[in-house]
Amino acid sequence: MDASHVSRHPVFCTVVPPHLLDKIARSEQLRRADAAQRTLEQDALLRTRRSVTTLRGIAPAAATPVSDDPRRTVYDAQHRTRLPGKKVRGEGDEAGADATVNRAYAGLGATYELFLQGFGRHSIDDSGLALDASVHYGQDYNNAFWDGQQMVFGDGDGDIFLDFTVSIDVIGHELTHGVTQYTANLDYHGQSGALNESMSDVFGSLIKQYSLDQTAQDADWLIGAGLLGPNVSGVALRSMKAPGTAYDDDELGKDPQPATMDDYVRTSQDNGGVHINSGIPNHAFYLVATELGGKAWERAGRIWYDTLTGGELASDADFKDFARLSVAAAVARYGDGGAEHQALQKAWSAVGLG
Repeated sequence: MDASHVSRHPVFCTVVPPHLLDKIARSEQLRRADAAQRTLEQDALLRTRRSVTTLRGIAPAAATPVSDDPRRTVYDAQHRTRLPGKKVRGEGDEAGADATVNRAYAGLGATYELFLQGFGRHSIDDSGLALDASVHYGQDYNNAFWDGQQMVFGDGDGDIFLDFTVSIDVIGHELTHGVTQYTANLDYHGQSGALNESMSDVFGSLIKQYSLDQTAQDADWLIGAGLLGPNVSGVALRSMKAPGTAYDDDELGKDPQPATMDDYVRTSQDNGGVHINSGIPNHAFYLVATELGGKAWERAGRIWYDTLTGGELASDADFKDFARLSVAAAVARYGDGGAEHQALQKAWSAVGLG
């Protein structure tokens, strides 16, 4: 992939979309509204700050062999917003008393292992990039994000959202934004942005399945399960199995994700609905994975990884582009008469992209 293929639009990616936080910020319960408003304001500041920095491009190939071992560092932001904060755990250090630190450390490791063992990729940039994360970010910060350099986790407000390290797929989701940054570097708006979000959901789910040794049939296909507070009517942020069913709550509203192109949402919010319309390629991946069966990272995940990293996926790709290239990737790896090719065609047709 040459430099001309790399988008020059800096990306700031959060797991909780702004449209959801905006809805909570209108709550009649002041504590909920205040926490959501502070999160929105902090995200806007970080997004603006990111827009005036240079996006880290594709890393050059390593000059020397890269170790198969991760290089993890977890920092404690101590409820401030200055990053990275105080170092509290390095690679190989024993677990401490802070469960949030331990979960972040384990999540970084699980992400590294899935990409290495499943796809032969050495860290986010495939050149052994150190994995850094900061926890306890801000006051009641209701989000987690990848800022182009590191992971950051809020503790949540303890009401609508809980600690953002509780869901390993959220950790994998955000780190996968880094993988996308170093490969296809999908523009963060419209359908290319929805693909960017979908890549993170797909691999975030695979990281959870890999860590639990689950088959596609055993997996829950939820993103952010365990993240919603006990008084919220919902099970997760998103469902890949059944987009649009993850929550239906007085404060959050109803999950707006579509499962097919028939319900594609046209909106100016959320960068053109990147967290909403990602439900369509998400559902396609679920259909492929369950059609093929077994461990989803072994065949379905391999096809998605080949498509993302193969060099043909343009930064402004739309859903049809990805569907076409994924079918080509399946044929290239498994042949055109096999179950993989048929599963791809069937899935993309089912979501309206045949």
